[in-house]
Amino acid sequence: MKQSIRHKKIVELVKQQSYISTEELVSILKVSPQTIRRDLNELAESNLIRRHHGGAASPSSSENSDYSDRKQFFSQEKNQIAKEVAKLIPDGSSLFIDIGTTPEAVANALLNHKNLRIVTNNLNAAHILMQNESFKITLAGGSLRQDGGIIGGATVNFISQFRLDYGILGISSIDLDGSLLDYDFHEVQVKQAIMESSRETLLVADHSKFTRHAIVKLGLITDVAYFFTDMQPPKSVLDIIRDSTLELKICA
Repeated sequence: MKQSIRHKKIVELVKQQSYISTEELVSILKVSPQTIRRDLNELAESNLIRRHHGGAASPSSSENSDYSDRKQFFSQEKNQIAKEVAKLIPDGSSLFIDIGTTPEAVANALLNHKNLRIVTNNLNAAHILMQNESFKITLAGGSLRQDGGIIGGATVNFISQFRLDYGILGISSIDLDGSLLDYDFHEVQVKQAIMESSRETLLVADHSKFTRHAIVKLGLITDVAYFFTDMQPPKSVLDIIRDSTLELKICA
């Protein structure tokens, strides 16, 4: 494989996964570890990736990806997660749907349900859900972001007035100690309100969230009732889950 093709592929993989190890790249590209290390050094010098010991990350992995890009990441995995979540939600339930592309995938997977009562701060999810005429949809007020998320103090106050059956919660990052992390302090406040106002919180996150590095702590993974993901979590997180009442759902 030509170096230029390898470089393009490496950048694509890093963009999709936020972090990828040298071993993974060796396996995917069928070249030696030495070749991969040279490729990573050259790409890092051009600021196309950020070099890490043992692998590479996005040069902006400490910041949230552009919404249109995030919507394309792991679409198959997110859809599989969404299908499994939908199986758990009975007709006639009440639920919150959070900001994020995975909660939006859940919204789409719920379209065959009947008589759901939904509160959301996700304009995109509301647009999807309005296709089902049996749903009663309440849109939270607040400050509208360009990605369709609604946040702010008014949003927190609005959500806190409800007590619903389920909260469908997205997250930007899950640390190796089980911390749930996000990039926006105001968004975290809204997520906390959703958790406090839900009888059961369902966390939905694909495996890329284990390699991202957000800075605002929401809580711990054990604060939710269910965790839906597409791959087995890292061992440290898995050990925390096994010592808790959290139910892990691997959606493969």
